[in-house]
Formats: sequence, C-alpha cells, structure tokens
Amino acid sequence: MKKFLCVLLLLYLAVPSYADSDITVAELHGTVGVQMEEFVKEVIMSSSNADLIIFELDTPGGLVDAMRGIVQAILSSQVPVAVWIPPGGRAASAGAFIVQAAHIAAMSPGTNIGAAHPVTAGGENVPEGDMNRKVMNDLKAQMRSVVQMRGRNQDIAERMIEESISLTATEALKAGVADVIAGDIPALIKAVSGRRIRTGQHHANLNLEGEILLRRAGMSFSERIIQFVSSPEIAYLLLSGGIMAIFFEVITPGGFMLGTVGGIMLLLGSIGLKMLPFNWAGIVLIIAGIIVMAVDMIAGTMGVLSLVGLPVFCLGGIFLFRAPGGELLQISVSVIIGIAVSLGICFGLVAYLVVKGLRRKVATGQQGMIGLEVQAVNSGQVMCHGEIWNARAEDGVLKAGESGTVKAMDGMTLIVATDDDYDLDDFEGL
Repeated sequence: MKKFLCVLLLLYLAVPSYADSDITVAELHGTVGVQMEEFVKEVIMSSSNADLIIFELDTPGGLVDAMRGIVQAILSSQVPVAVWIPPGGRAASAGAFIVQAAHIAAMSPGTNIGAAHPVTAGGENVPEGDMNRKVMNDLKAQMRSVVQMRGRNQDIAERMIEESISLTATEALKAGVADVIAGDIPALIKAVSGRRIRTGQHHANLNLEGEILLRRAGMSFSERIIQFVSSPEIAYLLLSGGIMAIFFEVITPGGFMLGTVGGIMLLLGSIGLKMLPFNWAGIVLIIAGIIVMAVDMIAGTMGVLSLVGLPVFCLGGIFLFRAPGGELLQISVSVIIGIAVSLGICFGLVAYLVVKGLRRKVATGQQGMIGLEVQAVNSGQVMCHGEIWNARAEDGVLKAGESGTVKAMDGMTLIVATDDDYDLDDFEGL
C-alpha cells in the first residue's frame, strides 16, 4: 500500500499543474491628482494576492506630489504592475513618470508618451533661475532613479523632461522606454507572460497560465465625482459659475433656483480646490472680475467696465493654480480664455434679461393701471380692461361715451384724461 501511494504521489508531482491567474485591471483616466493617488494605493493594497495588476493610464499630466505618491506605491508593490496606455490615450507629463515606474511599460498603437517638461499652472515654462534649476534637477533625478531600476533608456527619459519630447508607441519601444506594444488586454497578457520581473529584492518569472481571471477595480461614484471636479478646468468652471449664480440670486431676489445651483457649484468647486494647489490671489481676481462686470450691468455703462472685468476674470483663472506642487500641471491658457469668454457671454445675456425686466413697465397694481385706455359708460363709470371702474375726468366732467387714458388713481377711483377729439355724441347723426 505504501509503495502504491508513493507511486501516485510521484505521478501527481510529475504532471504539470496549471493554476488560475488572477489579474486586476483598473482605469486611471484624467488629471493626476490626490484622488488618483489614493485609488492606486487602494488597488495595490487590495490586490496583494493577484498575479498582476494592470493600470490603464490616459492622462494629460497633473500634480508632482500626487505623481510621486503613485510612483512610490508602484515601486513598493510586491505584485508586478503593468501600466498600459489604451488605444487613443496618452501618458503626458506626470503620466510619463508613472509609466516608467511600472514593472512593465506597455502602450497601444497610436498612443504617445513624454512631454514631461515642468511648467507653471498657467502652462508657461518655469522662469529661468534657481527655481527652474531646482525643479528640473529634482525631476530629472527622480526619472533617472526610476528608469535605472527598470533598466530602461535614461537618456531618452531625461530628454522627455529637458526637451519635452513625446514619442509614439513604436518610437518608445525602439528607444527602450516601453517594453510592450499591445492593442488590448488579452494581447498584453500574452505578451508579458513568461517575463522575468523584479519585485522588491526578488526576481521571478511572470507565469500567467491556466484560466485567466480578470477582476475590474473601479472608483466608487463619489470617487469619480472627486476625480472629475479635481480637474483644474472643471474646478475653475464650477467656482466661477457658482459665484456668478449666487450674485444673480442676490440682485434678483424672489427665487431660489440660481442660489441653489450656485451653492452646489461652489461646493463641488471647493472640493476640486482642496485636491489642487490653488492660490488665493486667483480666487480674489475671479471675484473682482465678476464684481466689475456686475457694476457695469447695474450702472449701465454699456460694457466699458466689462472690458476691464473680463481680463481680470481670465487672470484669476491663470493664477488660480499657480502654486508649489503644480509644476507638471499643464493647463491650456486657451481653455481658460474659452471658459471666461463663454461665461462672459452668459453673464451679458443674463444681465440683458435682468435689465430688461427691471425696466419693463409694471403690469399689476396701481402702477399697472396707469396708461390704460378707458371708455365712459356713464358720467361716473368707465370700462377699463373689461371691468367697470368708478372714474372722473381730470377737469371733473366725464361724459358717457368719452374715451380717455388713465392718468392716476384716487383710492379705487380712476382719474381719466379725456380725448376731446373722440366723442361719440358728436357722431350720433352718422
């Protein structure tokens, strides 16, 4: 019996076994910020038993501090991490660092990586001087350390920062800053299976065999909202629109819709600001620009002050995110100008409607009666707007059949200016 059991054990060990492969896939789309950093750390921590983590990255860049946090989380991961740029995506600016930190740097055909030159939040180059050198040297050192650890091309990686070069998938693979080109997840898994991966101090082959179990990890609804509003352009739009809506609610009281919408927009915008390195000077400029345009509307200066307020409003958007930590936060000035002009047009339209409403003739109450046409039915009453009113003429004499116009009211009695040229008594013989 013992010999028989030993033979069965040897046969079992001799037959190759294929264990299921557990792979976690998570999307990283949008601005690199605090919410993306927290999500990456959460995915890595919850995937400790996975064989591979694949991050689908599509980003225009973002915050330096958030990028460093994501890079550190990937470097510390005991599970191999592949960062893959999906079709139509890009890994620009801060995204280039994240790709280089991955154990496997993968791209789809038609994608690009690079353009990691540091800029201010307004999109301009960091001013020449000590600050420029400090920022450049710091980012270059981080890129070198990451690329050295992964065995990729240091020269090309540094040129992404110094010269802001951007490479296609084919160019990146040829230059040694990408490891794999794959058009979809199955092709990526097939391409990386069997590769030797270093995690921490250990090297191991990435054997993805047997049944592949893909587990999608996604942000919750609240996390998606935070990720959305933490985009600089969206935060700027929400902040500006919220301030405008509340302002119009103040000058046109009686409703609640504008105030409610404005409050919600300000709340969401403040959440975005909390996730971004904002500058109080930008907020002050935005408010100042709106106030100047509001004064133009109230004073009726025919848009003269708005020509000053709108540029101030634009400057507020440019300076809003000009703060430490946003060196890789590329915001297009054209986007800010477009948002400002669009909001300016909306401001002008609403201002026109408000002014038109304020100047509109009152149609109710005593003021609404002034100027209405009347027809006398007898010496003391007139027909006005389908109703019989007590009335008297301005000269005290009101004849039946006379027509006139309401000039004033004395209690519930109309004071009528008669039209002497239109007296029905004069035309009885016709």
